[in-house]
Amino acid sequence: MNTQTPGRVIVTGGGSGLGAAIVEAIRDAGGTPFVFDRDVSNVSGAKALEVDVSNREAVEAAVKEAAETLGGLDGVVTAAGIDRCGKLGDVPAEEWEKVIGVNLLGTVSVVRAALPYLKGSRGRAITIASTLGLRALPDATAYCASKFGVIGFSRALAAETGGVIGVTTIIPGGMKTHFFDDRDEQYKPQDDSKLNDPANVAQAVVFALSQPFGSEVRELLICPAEEGSWP
Repeated sequence: MNTQTPGRVIVTGGGSGLGAAIVEAIRDAGGTPFVFDRDVSNVSGAKALEVDVSNREAVEAAVKEAAETLGGLDGVVTAAGIDRCGKLGDVPAEEWEKVIGVNLLGTVSVVRAALPYLKGSRGRAITIASTLGLRALPDATAYCASKFGVIGFSRALAAETGGVIGVTTIIPGGMKTHFFDDRDEQYKPQDDSKLNDPANVAQAVVFALSQPFGSEVRELLICPAEEGSWP
């Protein structure tokens, strides 16, 4: 198969966790990552901007700056994500809505702003969902709503832009990152051995980014073999 390098790729949430693993994997594959994150202090080996993806105007300005700096865009990966666990009546409304703002609306804002550049390069949008975008759990209404939304948005976008840009949704299971650190103990994984290395998920992202034009990987679900979130 005539694969290609990932090219010039914006990675949201690229300062840590899965995003940082994706940045490294893109670089290792010969691509040029550009990081958007609220904290870019630990980013090295890639250009970076401090961006809150829930702020649409900030996203639009950052995408424009990144595209001008790189001389265009070949891809975006929307890895920024947050969670607020708890029963619907217990999670403050502004915190619940922030999850939607980052995970879903942030994804949409980045892809929308990048769309003209991706059309010009026949590039790819890689959205990051979750196995909780396919099944629901109690005390996770915000996260499930946001990730179900990412899958729906991505499928509709793929139908809308087929033959123009590539659209792939990555659906990871639980990973060994700091994502769970600020949760109450009851919402933390009890067995880290059943969490995936984010580097494995990052390789799936690079695989999707490296497809030749005309070949589409629409969705990839990747999780540790013993994790119980699938099927």
